[in-house]
Amino acid sequence: MSKIICSAAIRGAFKIIDMAEESFAAALKKYGPEHEVAFPNTAYYLPIIYSMLGVKVERLGDMTEIFQECRALLPAHVTENLWLPYLAPALDAGMATYFAEEMFEAIRYLNEPDHYTKTEDPLANNIWLGAADDVIFRKRGVEFVDGTAPGFAAILGAPADPAMASKIALELQEKNLYIFMHDHANSIRMPEQLIKQGVQIGWNTRLVPFGTSYTSVVFSIGFACRVALAFGGIKPGDYKGNLLYNKDRTFAFVMAFGEVSDEWYANAAGAINWGFPTISDYNIPQILPTGICTYEHVVSQVPHAEFVQKAIEVRGLKVSISKIDIPMSFGPAFEGERIRKDDLFMECGGGRTSGVEVLISKEMEEIEDGKITVEGPDIKDISHGQNLPLAVLVEVAGRQMQSDYEPILERQFHHLINYVQGLMHMGQRDIMWLRIGKAAVEKGFSLAHIGKVLHGKLHQEFGAIVDKIQVKIYTTQEKVEEILELARNVYAERDERLGSMTDETEDIFYSCTLCQSFAPSHVCIITPERIGMCGAYNWLDGKASYQINPTGPNQPIAKGESLDATLGIFQGINEFIGQASRGVVTELACYSLMNSPMTACGCFEAIAAMLPQCNGIMVVNREHAGMTPSGMKFTTLAGMAGGGAQTPGFMGVSKHYLSSPKLFLAEGGLARLVWLPKMLKEELKDKLIKCSQAVGMPDFYDKIATEEQGTTEEEILGFLKKVGHPSLEMEAVV
Repeated sequence: MSKIICSAAIRGAFKIIDMAEESFAAALKKYGPEHEVAFPNTAYYLPIIYSMLGVKVERLGDMTEIFQECRALLPAHVTENLWLPYLAPALDAGMATYFAEEMFEAIRYLNEPDHYTKTEDPLANNIWLGAADDVIFRKRGVEFVDGTAPGFAAILGAPADPAMASKIALELQEKNLYIFMHDHANSIRMPEQLIKQGVQIGWNTRLVPFGTSYTSVVFSIGFACRVALAFGGIKPGDYKGNLLYNKDRTFAFVMAFGEVSDEWYANAAGAINWGFPTISDYNIPQILPTGICTYEHVVSQVPHAEFVQKAIEVRGLKVSISKIDIPMSFGPAFEGERIRKDDLFMECGGGRTSGVEVLISKEMEEIEDGKITVEGPDIKDISHGQNLPLAVLVEVAGRQMQSDYEPILERQFHHLINYVQGLMHMGQRDIMWLRIGKAAVEKGFSLAHIGKVLHGKLHQEFGAIVDKIQVKIYTTQEKVEEILELARNVYAERDERLGSMTDETEDIFYSCTLCQSFAPSHVCIITPERIGMCGAYNWLDGKASYQINPTGPNQPIAKGESLDATLGIFQGINEFIGQASRGVVTELACYSLMNSPMTACGCFEAIAAMLPQCNGIMVVNREHAGMTPSGMKFTTLAGMAGGGAQTPGFMGVSKHYLSSPKLFLAEGGLARLVWLPKMLKEELKDKLIKCSQAVGMPDFYDKIATEEQGTTEEEILGFLKKVGHPSLEMEAVV
């Protein structure tokens, strides 16, 4: 802990205890030791002392013992010769500070009975409410338990600008926090700044003006202690239980505006005991290592515009989004909705226009939570039938966020966007396809609503790892191309993470049932050598997803006994598939196109299909709009391969799978590949050449036909004979 902070906190504690003892001595002389003392209308006596020590301070004479405890807690002053350790002495000084301040405030109630209003809301001639009585506490304290109010901000001083004070208060209110206000900075007080801005203060608006001096901070800390006693089952005197309860359950923090005095340091040190950090705008030393608090203990020189975000980040408060504010209906019931041609207003991606969606993690300071921007034409700017290019860039940050989690969060876009009535989302990555219905547009749909959905739902479902989310949506071709380049680099890095893992080295594969809303019997099996057919999840992603959400769509499957190594049939996989498909699929061959192939929904990046005359296999990607040698375009083939049914000879695949050693293993592997669209062949050129060399076919890449060589089987067969394609020498596939 900082030597400067420690020494200041201890100095402040000495000053406060001296002040409180002086007040006590005068009160004892004036009223006598038997005179009753209490905060108004409460059964919790002096709540910090009661909860920490189990002592009921009911009379002035009872304070004698507590002052002795304060002196026992006070460490020696920090000097050149006495300077270690820092943390424990400062925390003890902070605790002694609260005991002394609580007694000082109890004596103030004797000496100045009208200093506080003792009401729920300010009076015309007095805005300072003082300690909450049990009526207020019972009404408000339960909110700290049921999640209605996750915590509070204890504010010391105030910003000099009333507008900024109002902005900070509003931001805190929007996070459902209570704002407890104390003391002043250069005679500027937070409640008075709010009143200047026409802001209503009081318990009803959660803007609570507790007291005129720093000693009133004990009303905030005492409130937290009472929550633990009343609703947490913590017994009086169980100081450890009370401190841990508040650290884990009450997301509170101190916000200090202006120069920090020794007395403020002492109060900040006291708050750290409860796990409540301090955020300051002043130039004071920081205490950044974690320890007592969840994260940092003291963070300073924070700009006012960033105050609330920094406080929430440091305290570890998770943003709670209770309602997705969009004009359309929203929920899982709409996930399987289809937008037919007659219902369609416009489309993005899916081969109609350029489309991409990507999620990347950033540093906390790089993201403004809840910021949603749309750059380029929005729905209101276009007419019916006018399609737009679309890039959705989601940037997230979190203390527990890892780059391994990016594809898991990114893949959620599919079902979350489908939750919006009037929208249909297919595909992912750079083959995403969005259809927007007329009904959604009539209700006022904007592309910004996609940002609201992603921001709200990712917070709801992944709040444990994500603290901040911002969404950027682009609809100009130039910007979409820029995001495409960024995204493809990100995708490539993800795909390379598997390294030397093989299906043989791992006993666990992973399922994906994310798309069962479209195809109830479909189950994707992800192995180290077979990425999910959507191209978004590899084996490591499945593992990470399971760690984040153990009951989610990605479940570990013990592959069990190998029933056929060439076909890739495993006992454990069959048992899982049978259960997860509700008995529709009972056997799966992981490495075959012709025998019990993997089912598909409709989100595959590409489709593999057998070409009997060529004795080989063609693969067509979603972006290719032309005819294929199978006599069908991609859209027709999708009907053959999708829907959750096993159709021998047709199978959804990812692009990455075309460079896997397990590609069509049962049919002879890579040598069966006879036709690709030119764009796909060029996209995979380096990988295909590398794979060809690895299996002893260094010139194989040039033997793969494209639409330039033909779009019928007869044309392709002629080309294969001309170049001596190995498929012609292979055994016929039956």
